[in-house]
Amino acid sequence: MELVKSAHFTLAMISILLFSYRFVLLMRNPKKLSQKWLKILPHVIDTILLLTGITLMVSLSLYPGEHDWMLEKLLALVAYIFTGFYTLKWARTDAMKYLGYLGALGWFILIIKLAMTHQTMFL
Repeated sequence: MELVKSAHFTLAMISILLFSYRFVLLMRNPKKLSQKWLKILPHVIDTILLLTGITLMVSLSLYPGEHDWMLEKLLALVAYIFTGFYTLKWARTDAMKYLGYLGALGWFILIIKLAMTHQTMFL
């Protein structure tokens, strides 16, 4: 199980680094975002990240209905996905792109905090 946990953590770090790299490209050289590997790799990483998370949740019996911190973590994940999508696809002005990026980073930090402490902030 430690291998799955380590893989999950590593994939989370790769995911946020890829998101940050895509954000930098969006702000400095948006044409580079159309590179095929940048359209495929983040989805592959995030899918494996989700699968390792589900594996950990099931094998450790950490169900959202029984553990408030896990429910909050899943809700924060949905918010992170939405703000990330908003930042890269919908935001029209630079200010809104920066705001979306900072919002996504905030949700990511909350997810990490919940994973480490198991202490809720909002529930």
